[in-house]
This record gives sequence, C-alpha cells and structure tokens, in this order.
Amino acid sequence: MLLSVKDVHVHYNKIAALRGVSIDIEDGDFVTLIGSNGAGKSTTLRAISGLESPSSGEIEFSGNPIHRLSPDRILKLGIAQVPEGRRVFKDLSVLENLRLGAFTRRDERAIKRDLDSVFHHFPRLEERSGQQARTLSGGEQQMLAIGRALMSSPKLLLLDEPSLGLAPIVVEEIAKILVDINKQGVAVVLVEQNADLALDLARHGYVLETGRIALEGPANQLADNEHVKTAYLGI
Repeated sequence: MLLSVKDVHVHYNKIAALRGVSIDIEDGDFVTLIGSNGAGKSTTLRAISGLESPSSGEIEFSGNPIHRLSPDRILKLGIAQVPEGRRVFKDLSVLENLRLGAFTRRDERAIKRDLDSVFHHFPRLEERSGQQARTLSGGEQQMLAIGRALMSSPKLLLLDEPSLGLAPIVVEEIAKILVDINKQGVAVVLVEQNADLALDLARHGYVLETGRIALEGPANQLADNEHVKTAYLGI
C-alpha cells in the first residue's frame, strides 16, 4: 500500500473538518475525492501533505507514519501537492518556478531529466521558460503549478481543483496530461468539483459529505450511483 489514511480527524479550533476519514491508495493508482464545498476534500489533501495536523488517526506512506512530519519532510518522501488557485511565484520566470520545485534534490542529472519530461508534457512552458509567471494565462499557470510539483519527482501527486476557472478546452488538455503522468507510474489523488470529469479520469473514488466518507468504490460504479448522479452529476 502506497498511502493509508486511517480514521483521521481534523479540527479547526473546535469545528470538526474531518470525522474519521479512511482512504487507501495503491502504487500507480488514480483516485478522486468528490463532494460539495466544505465536505473535507481539501482538508484531506492538506492532512496528507502535512499542512494540517490530525487531531487523531494515522497516515502512513509506504508503510511509515507521516502524520507528525513537517510538509518539507513529506515532500522529500515523495508526496507533492498542487494547491487550489494556481499558486505560482509570479515575479519569477517559468524556469525559476520549475527549478524551485526541485529544491529538496541535489541530483542535477535527474533534475534535468525531469525538467525535460515537464517540457514534454507542457511544451508551452518550454516556449515561455524565460517569461515571468505573471504573464502566463490561467491555464498556463495551472500547467506550471503541476510541472513544479512534478519537479520534486513524486510518487504521489495531490491535485486540488485543477480545472477551477479554466476554459473547457484547457481542462481537457490538462486531463489528458494527468492521465499520461499516471501512466508513467505516479499515483494521483484528484480533488475536483467537476465530478463528471473526476470520475471519468479516476479508477477509484470516494464521496465525502460533512467530513465523512459517505460512499466509495470503482469510479465507474460511483458514476452510476443514483445518489451521486443526483447530488454531484446533475442528472
């Protein structure tokens, strides 16, 4: 098992954001978390990446507990998160942003290989490598945020709402790239308001409601579930 989230509770002051969430991710898996706003999807990602500390429960990565580790140590172990909102360093160039993604690494030859791989996935970033990130379109900034995460050479990639605010054609392009990244062996956990897209891309899914797992199963089965159709797919 690559990642195991076991009965995790997270509180913001006295308010419970997660209430006993348990999730398993296999090597090379593609998993989605869907649910309404405030259901706990982003909090789950933040707990995995060390940005939130569970008040109880355990998180294991490759069999080792990580729920008390700092975010930088978790990143070094192989978990990278692409946060919501395309958070790039806007005054730095595209290339500088990507190089910052490898700040925990010292293997220059492997870093160069991964940079070439990012440019293969996102050729527009190579074309704009000398430009300030602020000059990029919204879709290009999202590509840069994903590319920067890939520069850490992750085993597990966490993505929080990558399609938010993007044109449909750009969303389709990013979706294809995520599938390609997953095919290369990187496990993916996708949080996405576009539940139809998320269930189409993923192999397994979890539905969060008010901080709890309400449903889980193969993504194609969840897409056929009547509750999911009504609540999240607009059918």
